Amino acid sequence: MDLGVVLQTDPPAWRTVDLARQAETHGFSHVWTFDSHLLWQEPFVIYSAVLAATRRVVVGPMVTNPATRDWTVLASLFATLNEMYGNRTVCGIGRGDSAVRTLNGRPSDLATLREAVHVIRELANSRPVDLGERTVRFPWSRGSTLDVWVAAYGPQALRLAGEVGDGYVLQLADPDIARWMIRAVRDSAEAAGRDPDDVRICVAAPAYVGDGASPAARAHMREQCRWFGGMVGNHVADIVRRYGTDSAIPRALTDYVREREGYDYNAHGRAGNTHAAFVPDEIVERFCVLGSPHEHVERLRELEALGCDQFAVYLQHDNKEETLRLYGERVIPALAEPVVATAPATVPTAPAPSAAAVTP
Repeated sequence: MDLGVVLQTDPPAWRTVDLARQAETHGFSHVWTFDSHLLWQEPFVIYSAVLAATRRVVVGPMVTNPATRDWTVLASLFATLNEMYGNRTVCGIGRGDSAVRTLNGRPSDLATLREAVHVIRELANSRPVDLGERTVRFPWSRGSTLDVWVAAYGPQALRLAGEVGDGYVLQLADPDIARWMIRAVRDSAEAAGRDPDDVRICVAAPAYVGDGASPAARAHMREQCRWFGGMVGNHVADIVRRYGTDSAIPRALTDYVREREGYDYNAHGRAGNTHAAFVPDEIVERFCVLGSPHEHVERLRELEALGCDQFAVYLQHDNKEETLRLYGERVIPALAEPVVATAPATVPTAPAPSAAAVTP
């Protein structure tokens, strides 16, 4: 399983670059960032600095959207970075949330998302594409490669991810929900005539390494990560409005938003905000990965068994460096070790009595 990290591009930009460098040092393979230009700094500028400061990590947005930038501009950004630093980019894309809602916009519809995925992927892979009434390409691009990973929660979006995505991004780490969503994506891929295993799966969620046995420490970890349930609740609320609560979507995903009263995008993705108070402790524990390194390894092995190819750590809390360090020293090495299957214990049986001991 690959390990990624998801950063916010808060100023100063050098801090984001330094965290990315630390992530590579500790063995992470991917560095993702939020992409919401009103709330944080422009990520593509920072990607160039990250790629210059590292040698192996792949970088990209988690996630961009079809509305913020012209699709040809997005593709050109990826192709340019690939030319400069050698095919080390990936595109996570969804319908849009904070990047469009903070401008009073609405998320793109799925038809638009489908078309955007196609145009961005073709151009950023140095191929021509039909756009409008003409065929366009980058005459300067040679050998660029880009995978496009689709983020989704609802049934129709999951179907789209399976039909067109090189990968699927699921932003929560609950194994039961992940099982249902991964199955939906792979069933969709198979129905579209694709090999379901060709769709790579990335589960992304906050991960906080700390003393899992201490009630006070556990409560602190939950408070630092409760924001995530509020963020996921935005997407879930849209699903409930469209499909209701009696759809095939797991109830664990839809029930908790009943107490949701609104959302303040000024605190989007930030620890300690108040608009996530409706998120119960159980949801924080289920959606995030908290506790000792052993607890992290156990949860990630569960996700790996479901077909997860990458776990991406949302690092929006007060323990960034220590979590990166402990992943590098404890979690990543443990995940690299083969799982040894143990045979079930057998109950010894008493020896059969000898002939001499048998009474007539």
